[in-house]
Amino acid sequence: EKQFRIIRKPYARVLSGGSTGGWESLALQIFHPDFFGGTFSLCPDPVDFRYFQCVNIYKDKNAYYKEIGWVKVPTPSDRMPDGTVILTYKQRNKMELVMGTKNRSGEQIDIFEAVFGPVGSDGYVKPLFNKLTGEIDHSVAEYWKEHYDLRYYLEKNWSWLGPKLVGKLHIYVGDMDTYYLNNAVKLLENFLENTKNPYYAGTVEYGDGKPHCWGPYGKELIKLMADYITKNAPEGEDTSKWKY
Repeated sequence: EKQFRIIRKPYARVLSGGSTGGWESLALQIFHPDFFGGTFSLCPDPVDFRYFQCVNIYKDKNAYYKEIGWVKVPTPSDRMPDGTVILTYKQRNKMELVMGTKNRSGEQIDIFEAVFGPVGSDGYVKPLFNKLTGEIDHSVAEYWKEHYDLRYYLEKNWSWLGPKLVGKLHIYVGDMDTYYLNNAVKLLENFLENTKNPYYAGTVEYGDGKPHCWGPYGKELIKLMADYITKNAPEGEDTSKWKY
């Protein structure tokens, strides 16, 4: 802010990002509610770990399959907009394991592990689940929950956090997101829509049949953000200086 022509006030610090950037923009707003003035988060990575893609890290025993009666059904990872599964969770993680042990592949799931996970006794990240078997370590899941489950954090702290976030949360996702990210967004929306004292007064929008990463982009997004900043500018603030 010291180098660039930026308004150094919370109302003008508006965030946006897509996919991992969508999660980051939402997390920054939630964890620093006074510093930032709003977020327009597109197709965010899992915002509720009861749907970490298609894995419930708290209740599922294994990340690679669901136990439904006497059948073990493979957990999907990627899909087409028509619902066709193109990669299972086991396949994705076996690929990552080939690329690097100890969660060092640099690929998507290992990136999550590196960000969300605690440090293990060997100095590397303590994994959420065994890459070979898929067995989930629920002690690690609890660590994730207490530090990075955004829905849980909001629900746990809404009494003091809610008043700081009124009108600031705006989320967009396709309802056929390639990585099933819409499921976690739906759980977050369920919480937000039931908030009271205060009501969150933001938006959650779904693209009908749209994959990853649906939402406003380019001119549309810039206009949304500019209009939002103008609307929320403090009384007496001159917003004409940056409109040209």
